[in-house]
Amino acid sequence: MSLNDLLRALDALPAKEREEVTRQALEATKANYFIPNPGPQTEAWFSDADELFYGGGAGGGKTTLLCGLAIERHKDSLIFRRQIPQVDGLEKEVERILGTRDGYNSQVHKWRLPAGNRLQFAGMPNETDKEKYQGRQNDLKGWDEITQFTETQFRYVNAWNRDASGGKCRIVATGNPPTSAQGMWVIKYWAPWLDPSHPNPAAPGELRWFTTVDGEDIEVEGRGPHFVNSEWVEAVSRTFIPSRLEDNPDLMATGYASRLNALPKELRERLRNGAFDVEAEDDPWQVIPTKWVKAAQARWTERPPEDVPMTAVAADVAQGGPDKTQIQSRYDWWYSRFSSYKGSETPDGPTVAGLIIKEMRDRCRVIVDAGGGYGGDTLTQLAHADVDCYGFKGGSGSASRTREGMYGFKNLRSQVVWQFREQLDPDFGSQIALPPDPELTADLCAFRYEIRAGGGGEEIVVLPKEDMKEMLGRSPDKGDTTIMLSASKLGGLKRPKAAQERREQQRHRLQSVTSNASLKARLRGKR
Repeated sequence: MSLNDLLRALDALPAKEREEVTRQALEATKANYFIPNPGPQTEAWFSDADELFYGGGAGGGKTTLLCGLAIERHKDSLIFRRQIPQVDGLEKEVERILGTRDGYNSQVHKWRLPAGNRLQFAGMPNETDKEKYQGRQNDLKGWDEITQFTETQFRYVNAWNRDASGGKCRIVATGNPPTSAQGMWVIKYWAPWLDPSHPNPAAPGELRWFTTVDGEDIEVEGRGPHFVNSEWVEAVSRTFIPSRLEDNPDLMATGYASRLNALPKELRERLRNGAFDVEAEDDPWQVIPTKWVKAAQARWTERPPEDVPMTAVAADVAQGGPDKTQIQSRYDWWYSRFSSYKGSETPDGPTVAGLIIKEMRDRCRVIVDAGGGYGGDTLTQLAHADVDCYGFKGGSGSASRTREGMYGFKNLRSQVVWQFREQLDPDFGSQIALPPDPELTADLCAFRYEIRAGGGGEEIVVLPKEDMKEMLGRSPDKGDTTIMLSASKLGGLKRPKAAQERREQQRHRLQSVTSNASLKARLRGKR
């Protein structure tokens, strides 16, 4: 029976019985500092999900839910905001609920709560800050404004959501719809509830079960156990419960709705209505507009165009480690989905070269990232196999200029990223079709640029890959692969040394054959 069913049943009781039920409920909760509001907040309070996402609209009681759970339901809670100054709102909410700041140490943001349970607030401004919480066991891990965190921060810290005494553990994330492409991972993580294109949508509050197979989340039936990677594991349950301002009568009575209604349309749709399908407003220094990427993905088809040969394959190589080797092919303006391989599956050059050759058609050109050291061995193997291959080094110089000729480029990476922007520009009739991949969307929309003074005047500088890693919480390998693929026709790309040596050997053999033929001809003439 749902909460609404219970409330309807209560309303249907005779007046005296309803009063008695109400009296008993008040008696049972008189020692509580916090009682959730009827509706979504109560559903979230009693949810059995291991990982709950609660929110959507602004003012739905998200922060209050986190603080109330820490006060009433859990022994040791850790609640995060991305920036440590932002925990001020959490501190004030706990003080409001308790009516005091007794037990709070503001220097370390730790609170000894009245029942003897513990609560700590923490920030995680940098990607590597997640490592500070390795091994920190908490029965409640809370994430306030989850879309401001990276997926890797969320997954890493949650690994220690446990209670040595066997009590109930849970992860609760709260937040509004993402306002940038970098927060889109949340929609993918809770896709059955938030992604309108999901093939099997879930109802609000419905439990779905997930386990991880080869680094990818897979939905399964029930907790299990399930046999995964040669061992029996239990699945983790997730759910999403939407909330809006109307679900928080106290805040609704303050006139807060009028402030939300005054927001610009795009923000109003997100914060007032909790809409997850609104286009994000781009950063003013974002290289590739999100709408252009989405338009290219809308043009994509499952199969490449007929009678168009494969023109190139690009590869971003990971040999071991947490990153993946990404391989993508191109048929002129149509870009394929990615073939992704764990670093452990691509330990050396011959392995990656074999996967690339398997992908190739029509003796097309191959581009391999040679800027990080891993691609060199792959290029050598491809060259020995007589593949038309080139290494891409983003730090190389650039003599090119923007389409209108106003700016130069700091380096080759800046050039090809900006030129891919120009290729996607709808005002110039772009036909490019990109696969609908959320990671690719986030990667391409994470490129940022500056305009600086250079040797030949002002130039475009696309900010370093390290900045993108900090923003995304991972390496933008799919975006890099697509950018390289877009530059496959670029003149001036360098062949690997092994390919140059092979061509030189072929030239010498041809000269030798020609010389021998010429000598034989002269000898025949003397006879």
